[in-house]
Amino acid sequence: MKRWMTIIAIMLLGSLAGFAQADGDGSATKTGDKVPAFDFETAKGKKASIADYKGKLVLINLFATWCPPCRKELPEMQKQVWEKHSKNEKFALFVFGREENWDVLVPFKEKFKYTFPILPDVDRGVFSKFATQSIPRNILIDETGTIIYQSIGYEPGEFKKLVELIDAKLAK
Repeated sequence: MKRWMTIIAIMLLGSLAGFAQADGDGSATKTGDKVPAFDFETAKGKKASIADYKGKLVLINLFATWCPPCRKELPEMQKQVWEKHSKNEKFALFVFGREENWDVLVPFKEKFKYTFPILPDVDRGVFSKFATQSIPRNILIDETGTIIYQSIGYEPGEFKKLVELIDAKLAK
């Protein structure tokens, strides 16, 4: 009897863990949604709106300078995405530092020699449009303003899928 109770408890915990993983990832948006409206700084004192980028393929990356998976992903972002597509007028990349300001982000960018835009999201204003928890996150928005891809965390295989999608969309 005790053995059956243990087996049932393990099965219940396993199913709850799977359910929590599927529904508890902290996402506020899903693929197919229109990108939520938000404004952000592109340089100190210079504002933009995500709506300004309609007509472009836009990749949003949400990260923090202290986050180990983020630190693994950003060099790949530089090599596999930015160095390939930075000159393409149909593409935009915005990397937002969650709860970080220019004073932290500028030295971080310089230290690692990143050339893509790393922008502040001091009050989680941008982050909260897409999630309640977990970084890094990537959100790819098509030319119509529709979210066509989202990922959480950094895993090389998953990042490769993102790169392939960007490459394919910009090859058209």
